[in-house]
Parts: sequence; C-alpha cells; structure tokens
Amino acid sequence: MHFHLKRALLQASAAVQRTARGGDRRQMGSAYYGVAAGGVAEKAKLRGVVFDMDGTLTVPVIDFGAMYREVLGENTYIAMRSRNPNGSIDILHHIETLSPPAQKKAYEVIASFERQALERLEIMPGAAELCGFLDSRKLRRGLITRNVKQSVDIFHVRFGMEFNPALSREFRPYKPDPAPLLHICAKWDVQPTEVMMIGDSLHDDVVCGKRAGAFTCLLDESGRYGAHESLSEGLRPDFKVSSLVEVLSLLEAHFELTPHSQIDREKISGAGR
Repeated sequence: MHFHLKRALLQASAAVQRTARGGDRRQMGSAYYGVAAGGVAEKAKLRGVVFDMDGTLTVPVIDFGAMYREVLGENTYIAMRSRNPNGSIDILHHIETLSPPAQKKAYEVIASFERQALERLEIMPGAAELCGFLDSRKLRRGLITRNVKQSVDIFHVRFGMEFNPALSREFRPYKPDPAPLLHICAKWDVQPTEVMMIGDSLHDDVVCGKRAGAFTCLLDESGRYGAHESLSEGLRPDFKVSSLVEVLSLLEAHFELTPHSQIDREKISGAGR
C-alpha cells in the first residue's frame, strides 16, 4: 500500500477511536460538535476543503444520459438505471468489467464527450468567491474528479485557480472509494475529520467523504435530491446547499477555521511536549 495512503488510513482509524472515547457528540443544525466540559459545544476544527470539479466548481455541461447510452447501448442503459437507486450509474466501474477492446471504445466515447464539454467550460457561480475566502483564511483546498487530468489542467489555466493536490481519474481507485480523499489528507498531514468534501453527487462525493470520515456538503442546485431529512442515514451529508455562495457563511458559522500557520505552530508545540 502507498505510504501516504497507509498513514491516512491509520489516522482515520485513530480519529474514529478518539471520537468514540470522547463520548457525547451532538448534531447542531447540520454540523457535528464535540461537547466540552460543562456541556458547552465546541466548533469542529476545519483545516482544508476538497472539491469535486464537474457540476461543483464548473457548471454541468456534459449530457451524461446521452454519453451513457452511447457507451452502454440503449437496452443496457435502461436496465442499469432500473437496478440502481435514484437511477444512478457508475459508468467507470462498469467499464472495468468489459473486455480490453470494449474498454478502449468506451473510453474513446467518454473522451469525446469530455472534449466537447471543455469548449463550453464555465465556472460555477460562487466558486471564485468561495476559493478567495478559503485563501484569505489560509485554508488548503484540493480537488477530486472522475474526469481526466487534461480537463483539470485546462480548468486551472482557464480560471486562474489551482487546487493542490488535484486528483483526476488517473488516480485509482476513484470516488466513491475514500482512497483519493485519504491521500489528500495524508499529503496535507491532517486528519480526515478536519476536512470537508464538497460535491454535487450523493453517491460519489458524499459517500467518498463519509467513508473517509470527513465532513460532507452536498451541492444540490436543482433540488433533485429532495429534503435533507429525507435522505437515508448512510447517504445523508452533514450539510446540503443550493449554491456555493451558501458555503461561506456555513463555514464561518459551524467551524473553527484553522490556517496553515496555526497548524504548523500546533505541530511544533506538540512535538516539544
């Protein structure tokens, strides 16, 4: 196992154990707070935010239904939608079950749709303001996408904002596996419980974040997922917003935002004890 990923898994396990030993952990609004001595709620520390790209940082322009139909064929597409909750399809994992020639053809179809989307790439409203806010508070920001590295590179250049690390689908395993998020936590040398995952997919972004032990925020512009309370416990994010603009006030209201410099000071102080 990769050293950073192994260390992240150990950190996540330790964080869960600390939470269990810590006893009371209450949900106030949509965020979790630890309860200090005297019953006073403490804001959770947040040291970094990880974003999905397509449909979160950029306006969704890919016609996924058309793409899936071309990759799978109409009959297989309909059958897979009927078998999966909310009609969701994990096309990348399905492609891995195909023969090498079929995989090559499928990836060519996807690449064609993604190239067309790049020509119409548009920043999501509120994304620039949110990233500026994170920069002003010196919080780290990373990116995890199931798109290709070329798309990520073009996004960085076109909109003048960079995410580090920025993991594309060349990094395996990809979302909803927690591995990419745990990898970023290891690179940042922070606990998964000190990071938030923001994305527009319940089954990819939210599940990835929950499996890693991070805070999760679902961006649901159209309201397709329904009321926050209606989501099953296994899929329910800590937060649900209809715009990235809402995330700014959400972060300030519910978290102690910890900048890089403070993190470094805490590590130095801890090492000296």
